[in-house]
Amino acid sequence: MPVARTLTLAGALMGASGVGLGAWGAHGLAEFLGHGNTQAWSTAVHYQLVHALALVSLGVWLRQSPNGQGLLALAGYLMIFGVFAFSGSIYLLTLGAPRMFGPVTPVGGLAFMLGWGLIAWTAWRE
Repeated sequence: MPVARTLTLAGALMGASGVGLGAWGAHGLAEFLGHGNTQAWSTAVHYQLVHALALVSLGVWLRQSPNGQGLLALAGYLMIFGVFAFSGSIYLLTLGAPRMFGPVTPVGGLAFMLGWGLIAWTAWRE
């Protein structure tokens, strides 16, 4: 599958699941999670949705740009990894997963930052 299609599809699926997870966290899990964990859940959903939009945008950019294909693709894959590592670890932790998942969260955040940095570098070079 072409990279542009992969990133667009991943962004769309992460957007749809982010909306569902946000609704579930606000309505279905609110009593179970407690206030502090509800805020953590909301943070995970927020980052997932922001990066879903970024992935769709990257897919569109890749379809139109002859330059930066490799860097933009890498940025997209870093963001996909970031959603799973950052948001995923927060979801797991708020649901009671072992604290060993805690160190995964900043790794996902670093992946997000690297992805955004590659996008900035590509935009600067074009």
